[in-house]
Amino acid sequence: MRHILIPTDYSLNAWNAIQYAFEFFREERVTFHFLHVDTAYTLPRDENLHTAGFLALGEIENELQDNMDSLVARVNAKNRINNHAIIATVVRGRFIESIRSYVKTNNIDLIAMGTKGASGIKEITVGSSTGAVITKVKCAILVIPEEATFKPPVNIGFPTDFNIPYTNKVLQLLQGMAKIHQSMVKVLRVAQNEQPLNAFQNTNRIYLNDSLAEVPHSFHVVEDPNLEDALQSFVSSFKIDVVVMIAKSLNLFQRILFKPRVQKISYHTRIPFLVLHE
Repeated sequence: MRHILIPTDYSLNAWNAIQYAFEFFREERVTFHFLHVDTAYTLPRDENLHTAGFLALGEIENELQDNMDSLVARVNAKNRINNHAIIATVVRGRFIESIRSYVKTNNIDLIAMGTKGASGIKEITVGSSTGAVITKVKCAILVIPEEATFKPPVNIGFPTDFNIPYTNKVLQLLQGMAKIHQSMVKVLRVAQNEQPLNAFQNTNRIYLNDSLAEVPHSFHVVEDPNLEDALQSFVSSFKIDVVVMIAKSLNLFQRILFKPRVQKISYHTRIPFLVLHE
């Protein structure tokens, strides 16, 4: 049984993330955890602060719970899947601290979050809330862009420079996701020149190849000084449906997900990213 957390602010992005996750794991036994974190609550200024505060708090709690109940009813009406269960929770507090606490308390295996895609100059690929979860919560996260629509992933792209050793945890997660839809894992190395792999990189490549023995996979090299352009070309040419990254690979990770955009990169708005933590 997988436990998947889907934080929601009841937006269209959050709804799209729910729909994508339910379809991706349609044949899997999953408990989905819907979590709304209310970070905006403040006590009103009133002479009788104690009484007014509790009255206001009660009204807000009722409204928040009504919103969550409506969401669960909507999801159940659209997705009647017997092997899926839903746990819905509303909490008040700081967003990241609440997410981190919920992940630990409920043994969450994966977080699925919606995000807006890059829309032009000075934009970043993922929104601030999703970006904060990626960097500050040590849990695998599936980032689902606003324009992503589910289709069984035929090809999973895995960009890497072979400069970090791969842990069993990361590779098991990668293989597990690939096995759900019998996806092909396409490993991409972006080379800025014709320099071959060094001994350390080659050792990591061999280990990766051996560790992916249970799933179909292939290795590819693209020579391009611009990482973003190379990945864009790779995603388009090889019809990549999901991109997987390791958070520890900071150079690749930050350049692809957090570098300010000068121009729109189309795959950011439609291709989900799976970020794995060691």
